[in-house]
Amino acid sequence: MIKKSPFLPATRQEMDALGWERPDVILVTGDSYIDAPAIGAAVVGRVLHRAGYKVAIIAQPDITDGQDITRLGEPALFWGVSGGSLDSMVANYTASGKKRKRCDYTPGGENNRRPDRAVIAYTNLIRRHFKGGTIPIVLGGIEASLRRVPHYDAWQNRIRGSILFDAKADYLLYGMGERSVVELADALSSGTSPDAIYGLCRKSETPVEDYLELPSLAEVKKDKEAFTRMFLTFKANADAFTARGLVQKHDSRYLIQNPPQPPLTAEELDTVNELPYTRELHPLCQSQGEVRAMETIRFSIASHRGCYGECNFCAIALHQGRTVSSRSEASVLRETEALTHLPGFKGNILDAGGPTANMYGFECAKKLKKGPCTDRRCLYPVICPSLKPDHSRLLSLLKKMQQVPGIKKVFSASGIRPDLVLADKKNGDLYLKEVVAHHTSGQLKIAPEHTSEKVLSLMGKPKTELLRFRKRFQELTDEAGKPQFLTYYFMAAHPGCGQREMDELAQFCRNELHTRPEQAQIFTPTPSTISTLMYLTEKDPETGQPIVVEKRKEAKERQKGALLSTSRGDQGNERRPSDGRRDKRPSEVRRKTEEKRTSGRHKGNRSSS
Repeated sequence: MIKKSPFLPATRQEMDALGWERPDVILVTGDSYIDAPAIGAAVVGRVLHRAGYKVAIIAQPDITDGQDITRLGEPALFWGVSGGSLDSMVANYTASGKKRKRCDYTPGGENNRRPDRAVIAYTNLIRRHFKGGTIPIVLGGIEASLRRVPHYDAWQNRIRGSILFDAKADYLLYGMGERSVVELADALSSGTSPDAIYGLCRKSETPVEDYLELPSLAEVKKDKEAFTRMFLTFKANADAFTARGLVQKHDSRYLIQNPPQPPLTAEELDTVNELPYTRELHPLCQSQGEVRAMETIRFSIASHRGCYGECNFCAIALHQGRTVSSRSEASVLRETEALTHLPGFKGNILDAGGPTANMYGFECAKKLKKGPCTDRRCLYPVICPSLKPDHSRLLSLLKKMQQVPGIKKVFSASGIRPDLVLADKKNGDLYLKEVVAHHTSGQLKIAPEHTSEKVLSLMGKPKTELLRFRKRFQELTDEAGKPQFLTYYFMAAHPGCGQREMDELAQFCRNELHTRPEQAQIFTPTPSTISTLMYLTEKDPETGQPIVVEKRKEAKERQKGALLSTSRGDQGNERRPSDGRRDKRPSEVRRKTEEKRTSGRHKGNRSSS
């Protein structure tokens, strides 16, 4: 008798053990198959399975032959194709265009399993080996979501059309997708049309009445002003409360984008995160080598999703939404307790947070009723009075997580927004004191990104009272009697940033912060961000005024080098925290910080703003 696997099947033997002739859905992903709530394919698979569908997963198929993609046969309802947790081009290339050698989501760590433009590559693979097939191919994940309309591709330096057309797929589900993928499966299994599902893009011979029409693909390819109008209209219609459907001509056909799905409720988010994940690497992948991200993913908890930071270089708000959805305290505590029973758990939760750690538990009451404002942002240029930052729920959650039997430490590795801490007059200081005393792994990550007001305005970031926050952090650290430090994340070569601005930033770090930053990245123009729009057009889209945009690789490296170059008083070349002392954090926590920095989310699309 064949033993049943606790995983969703990835092999024919597992399907046979379940008595399946064919799955309803096969998910193809650019990640290894880690069955955890941090991995999109695992989440979508578990959500569909809970809805009663038979789901199988093919992880990182070899695109040079048909052995992997054909091993499970053809699904009954649809193929689901994703590039994985990272945009494949960001995963495969540095900001300077160099091929990345390592991948934390691939067995063995060698970056040789996720193809460039993975969504297109996998769709072509399916078409090649199932010729004449009529089973729909559905695109999803961040790579497809951010390429659903025409976009600037920095790797080819050209405007590409919607990935739905490029990949010759049938449907595209954008955003987080848990609700829309079940609605799609229900429609296809019942033989009804999925055309009106929210969060879905499709191709059509005719436009949809009452949908906003964007400038055509032909127009945006030849006219940057038309591209700007298209992108700003697209971005203005990305919120579930206020968005209209969009239509755009692609040659002789039309791209149809339905309005987005509403954010999941707290109850729905609880359910998604508490599905029966094994939090293990599937044995088929495990036989191919160790996955470096595995430990981090197993022992971390997502408390919320979405981001109202809306930094111009980040696509998190576009992909996850501008409204922050928080899980219930009870759900997070149940997950915390469950982690203590996992093999290999050492008592440390390596991260409890979301895109930004301290957005849990509070939102704008007006936004929850009517959607985000169309004429202002929540945090820029100043925090909106309607937001009312309140860390009380997060403070309570962290304290209760710390008290769960078997828990030694609950780390906040996602990074925090200092402006939210300082704006919360009642609980902000109490929260920071709690983090410093119990939830910091030696270094606390913040991302000021820059100090130039001109550059920050183009980033869509306020100028944080950095020195005031630093002073209070040091005071609380001294009170706690711990050798802890701030780690600063800065960005070079963002549109509007020249060598002078980077030299001034380097001088500020030396003279005011008394540090030599080790965490700096060169801006990557990833699809569907305002910063990428500026990179392409060399204009500020709000004013239409020209801006400096550095596009030469050598000059970008010089900007980064100005910040990272050794200054007097530095302790040689030994890798150290910001103030020169040794990094004494647990190794798995140091690894977590590095993974969050490089994978991003998904940077250009940074998770912590």
